Amino acid sequence: MIRALSIIFGFLALGEGVVYFTGIKLPGSIIGMGLLFAALQAGWVKTAWLQQMVDVLMGNLALFLVPPCVAVMSYLDVVGRDFLSIFTATIVSTFLVLFVSGKVHELVRRYW
Repeated sequence: MIRALSIIFGFLALGEGVVYFTGIKLPGSIIGMGLLFAALQAGWVKTAWLQQMVDVLMGNLALFLVPPCVAVMSYLDVVGRDFLSIFTATIVSTFLVLFVSGKVHELVRRYW
């Protein structure tokens, strides 16, 4: 469990370091997640090392949604004022993601 936490937080810190030193306009957690994915694909990090922590995190996934929901509730006045634009952006982006994901899946299946 300690090794898994060390790996996860190590890649998070690595991602933050990349953002700090390069000035990339992406969150460090996203960069760290990409680096962890690359390390998993390269075989430098074994999935068995992370499996126990992944099971704990996935088992308690609903708890991680509470802080964002509370944060949204504290901005209900902003949400109420801009509801139509938020709703439209959510619907349009959802369908765009579905469309692009489907097309990318088609391309990947065709060429791999």
